[in-house]
Amino acid sequence: MYQLNSITTHTIDFGVTPFDLLMPKRIRQVLLICSSYDAFMLEEDGRIDEQIFNEYVSLNLRYPPIFIMAHSARKAFSILEKEKIDLIIEMLNIEDMDTFELAKQIKARYPETPIVTLTHFSREVSVRLEREDLSAIDYVFSWLGTADLLLAIIKLIEDKMNAQHDVEVVGVQTILLVEDSIRYISSYLPNLYKIILKQSREFSEEALNEHQRMLRMRGRPKVLLATTLDEAVSLYQKYKDNMLGIISDVNFKRNAKSKEKGKMGLEFCRLVREVDEFMPFLLQSSDETMAEEAEKLGIGFMHKYSKSLSHELNQFILDHFGFGDFVFRDPDTLQEVGRASDLQALQNEIQKIPDNVLELHSGRNDFSKWLNARAIFQVAQMFKQLKKEDFPGTAELRKYIYESISNFRIAKGRGIIAKFDRNKFDEYLMFSRIGEESSGGKARGLAFINSIIDKHHLFNKYSDVVITIPRTVVLSTDVFDDFMEENELLEAALSDRPDEEILENFLRAALPEWVVEDLKAFVEVLENPVAVRSSSKLEDSHYQPFAGIYSTYMVPCDKDDRAHMLTMLTAAIKSVYASVYFKSSKSYMTATSNVIDEEKMGIILQEVCGSASGERFYPTLSGVARSINFYPIEPETPKDGIAMIAYGLGKYLMEGGLGLRFSPKYPKKVLQLSDPETALRNTQKEFLAVNLDPHSFVPAVDDGANLLKLRIKDAEKDASFKFAASTYDFESHMVRDGLFGDGKRLITFSPLLNFNKIPLADILCDLLQTGEKEMNNPIEIEFAVNMNTPAGYPSVFSFLQIRPIVLNDQSISLNLDDVRLEDTIVYSESALGNGSFYGLRDLVYIKPTAFDPARSGEIAAQIEKKNEEFLATGTNYILIGPGRWGSSDPWLGIPSKWIQISAARVIIESGLKNYRIDPSQGTHFFQNITSFRVGYFTINPHIRDGFYDINYLDQLPAAMESEYFRHIRFDKPLRVEVDGRSNKGVIYKESFNEET
Repeated sequence: MYQLNSITTHTIDFGVTPFDLLMPKRIRQVLLICSSYDAFMLEEDGRIDEQIFNEYVSLNLRYPPIFIMAHSARKAFSILEKEKIDLIIEMLNIEDMDTFELAKQIKARYPETPIVTLTHFSREVSVRLEREDLSAIDYVFSWLGTADLLLAIIKLIEDKMNAQHDVEVVGVQTILLVEDSIRYISSYLPNLYKIILKQSREFSEEALNEHQRMLRMRGRPKVLLATTLDEAVSLYQKYKDNMLGIISDVNFKRNAKSKEKGKMGLEFCRLVREVDEFMPFLLQSSDETMAEEAEKLGIGFMHKYSKSLSHELNQFILDHFGFGDFVFRDPDTLQEVGRASDLQALQNEIQKIPDNVLELHSGRNDFSKWLNARAIFQVAQMFKQLKKEDFPGTAELRKYIYESISNFRIAKGRGIIAKFDRNKFDEYLMFSRIGEESSGGKARGLAFINSIIDKHHLFNKYSDVVITIPRTVVLSTDVFDDFMEENELLEAALSDRPDEEILENFLRAALPEWVVEDLKAFVEVLENPVAVRSSSKLEDSHYQPFAGIYSTYMVPCDKDDRAHMLTMLTAAIKSVYASVYFKSSKSYMTATSNVIDEEKMGIILQEVCGSASGERFYPTLSGVARSINFYPIEPETPKDGIAMIAYGLGKYLMEGGLGLRFSPKYPKKVLQLSDPETALRNTQKEFLAVNLDPHSFVPAVDDGANLLKLRIKDAEKDASFKFAASTYDFESHMVRDGLFGDGKRLITFSPLLNFNKIPLADILCDLLQTGEKEMNNPIEIEFAVNMNTPAGYPSVFSFLQIRPIVLNDQSISLNLDDVRLEDTIVYSESALGNGSFYGLRDLVYIKPTAFDPARSGEIAAQIEKKNEEFLATGTNYILIGPGRWGSSDPWLGIPSKWIQISAARVIIESGLKNYRIDPSQGTHFFQNITSFRVGYFTINPHIRDGFYDINYLDQLPAAMESEYFRHIRFDKPLRVEVDGRSNKGVIYKESFNEET
């Protein structure tokens, strides 16, 4: 849930940490200049390239550099002229030039290329180095026989090149090493980098997918090396606000010109302590007496000759630099009172620790340092600015820290698909995937929505409402493949067995064990019912949308019996899989020229948006909206878009239920509410809800069997009803906003459309405009809104789906302004489509005198049988009928499903004498019409809206006639044209074709 409060983090836009912008400069090619003998020694354990590659792999690093070898100065210069060299490493024995002279000459020609001298460790070498001019050399290291030093050198150079950039871009942290001993630098650096890289690998595991994990590794702390006090002070002053800690020698020079060394480490420590009393500081020395000085300064100490030097260094960094677990300590006893290994655990511990422990760690910036070490820079920066005085009390401070972490974790889940991890899954993961392969069409759309919300900062753009996707887990198509293969279901699935028998076979089968284990973790965090939706390979593709073809099951949440919840969930999943092979799906496959056994099914598990009212659960409203309106009414234009909303679950709209239609640009202009009589007749009478009785769920071929179909008046006492309903006053014959007296309740959504209780219209305009721009195509979206939230919590706008509306791309220019009605069978001024429809010789029409709403189910069954005949011969036809096609209300027309009329190429809906027909708004019906480029005419000839020559058809001989319809077959194809600019459409008579 998203909390709004006086000290709130709700409006903070955590945004995206641009890890991809970090480390822009890399060492990609290294020139190694050395004698053949030194090369042999370096490669004693294998080729340098292989050793470095192995080091990179062991530390989960990418981009290992390529090493190019040169045994002479002449060869080195030749390579430098031909190759882009990023780093030069030279050893002391080069056959044709002095090493240091060579460095000067290279530096003169290539001043930006770093040069490192690598030498074997000995006293003689140390004496020689003290005499030489090292001005052209960036660093000197001592070869200790292992390739990890080469990796440390490369990383040190990269850190030096990128530190300022990375700190400025996202606040990357640094560790300062102050040491002038070549021997110890060469020993410390590999250990230090191994600790840092190991830590980075561990904190990157908190990332939600592999891509995020690899990018986050770039946010690791940078190592800065200083060899004098002046260098150390300069680096500290530059990076002190982004420094995790300091490791310093005691004896070193003040600056490069100094002759003698002094106890500069102590002086440096005192300087740091004046600025930041909490900066972790580790003093190291070969003089054990320095331990007393370190103790006086309250800092760590490490003896250079300690046999456990590496272990001590590792432990100090883990304990003080924010690496490792966060350890909560009692301020009086310093005893451990809690521990957190990751951000999730830290959030949980914040709720448990005593007040004095919380005050200790927040006052010392321990939270900030620990988060910085994990590259969680945004929250770290917030916590670094925390002051106890800014809060009324510790309780408010605790709440702020907890909710900051909470909202950060929610924000980090937006815009990505996380890999499901049953050990880490909790309520903060909004979108995750079980399996490795495709997520299917709907899931891709949902992932796209998730990215749009994140990219355009829509989540908290509007006050008191959040825009989000519901918590979603996707089962990818390989889960379906494993399920089908392990249970050997394909043969039975492809057979002609009844749907019920196919479903039973699937229910008896078992999901893969690893999937069930993941689903157990998912079930544990559920608080609301779950929609189990199909997400097949073909669904919502541009030209083959399978909208509404496969089943969707609503599963109630059984909080008291999670095992039973798991049983219901797995049964629903298997039922969706079975629906791929139901008769209706197979017919649809045939109509779309697809092959059933090539279909791959993903599954979307999605928490239902809404709230509970007694034993039912539903949203305040559900809806669909399109960015293009084919039926605009002035001053609306097609580009203003159109929306349809209904009270309760969206399935009611998808099946042709009566919703409220309006343009988001003109939300107060609703034709259905233009007068009381129209409002009484044309507003919603029923709504759907999830049955919360956990024992009511039964898998069935009819996926709506588990839903409650209720009358609008049944919702009057529900908390969300006040946001949707108005009252018809019988005495005054007026519709009044709000709930008053005993009048009739009408669903008008007046608080939203007229009084902007939430900016629904603005949100829809925003989403339609943004979605159309992102898809470069007119779009349709599905959404749900829950306004029945606890006090202090925002309403939730759930963005459920986005899909393209495929327009007819024929650019035929037609002029239907001068059509003579006597030449036509049908003429409409509300026609959808554009261009000509060819090859249609067959016309099927319902006999108006035979239409009986009480027997409309029989009519639909007869039409389905006729449709199957057309499918079998690959023939399309023209279909004309009274009222709406596809309506779930038999009194509005014929309640056919799309698959029952799927071979129709042109569909005409004709108004009845006592009922004016408006264009169908069932989104699945509409989507199929547009995507299959079906001509769609609406006519109301009884009020002179269009023309329909039924007498002409009645006089023609029928190829087939039943009780309810006639099938006419013409000798030649009819001429059918639609002018998309004027929305006019015409079907000419056969005689007109002959004349022209």
